[in-house]
Amino acid sequence: MMRIDVISAVPDSLVSPLNTSILKRAQERNLAEIVVHNLRDYAYDKHKQIDDKPFGGGPGMLLKPEPFFECIEKLVSERKYDFVLFPSPGGELYNQKMANRFSLAKNILILAGHYKGVDDRVREKFATNEISIGNYVLTGGEIAAWVIIDSVVRLIPGVLNDSESALNDSLMDGDIIEAPYYTRPAEYKGMNVPEVLLSGHDKKIKDWKEEQSKVLTDKWKKINNLE
Repeated sequence: MMRIDVISAVPDSLVSPLNTSILKRAQERNLAEIVVHNLRDYAYDKHKQIDDKPFGGGPGMLLKPEPFFECIEKLVSERKYDFVLFPSPGGELYNQKMANRFSLAKNILILAGHYKGVDDRVREKFATNEISIGNYVLTGGEIAAWVIIDSVVRLIPGVLNDSESALNDSLMDGDIIEAPYYTRPAEYKGMNVPEVLLSGHDKKIKDWKEEQSKVLTDKWKKINNLE
């Protein structure tokens, strides 16, 4: 069973995302254990303070190092982590290959920042991988943590049913986008399903899907400057 620990200043923000749909199923089937740790539980002053003003000035508040160190040191004393992930705008851009690699791990720890960020000594001391899920700014690392967890857990054997298999998903087999899908009704508001998909001709359908996949992949590479 894979175990994923998340350290967060706002753990309640992860309750619903981590306990619905496929992530809920993975935990019910004992294929994954996801544990969220409240950073405030590791702040020992009377006010449970976990943030402070940054040295050198500037707006916003930073998460303090002490609660992170306390929590991380406790966790690493209990188990060995294959990866300690630190979501960060300056991290490596997340992709399917990385998700595939993380899905083979036994234990993963994710350090979710919030507010202006985290004292950099936390990243320097513990992070094995800095991950960016895109070139934009989020309120906190909890959203990135959810994205990473969802993309990894769904790859664990037994989490998805055969009909939901991840093997044929876009980007699973290299940088390839799948052909579009359609279902009933065959006609809706004047919009028709491509006739070839209704033909029952396996070879023609296969050729059509390969052609559409190529068109969509070329378009995706172009708009993302990957050519």
